[in-house]
Amino acid sequence: MEARAYLRHLRIAPRKVQIVLDLIRNQPADKAMAILKHTPKSASEPLQKLLKSAMANAENNHNMDKNSLYVAECFVCPGPTLKRIRPRAQGRAFHVLKRTSHVTMVLKEKE
Repeated sequence: MEARAYLRHLRIAPRKVQIVLDLIRNQPADKAMAILKHTPKSASEPLQKLLKSAMANAENNHNMDKNSLYVAECFVCPGPTLKRIRPRAQGRAFHVLKRTSHVTMVLKEKE
């Protein structure tokens, strides 16, 4: 039995989100929440909301015990990239790629 939660179109680059996800992978859910709360990264706040959502899904939809949950899987995939143009000297234009992320979190119960 597993509970999933998805976060789509997060306006943070996948490389930056991956750093925070590596900290909470295979951790108990309450410890993962504490880690996210005390991590000074911009991705930690949306991931905290995602973890809360996954915990609520586990409790309400699958009747799992919230005290025995752990982060079984968490991964990030690149979402659509927003293309922007930055003006530079002598009439040139530099392309700026604003990357987005799709995050998936899976919680399971310890046996």
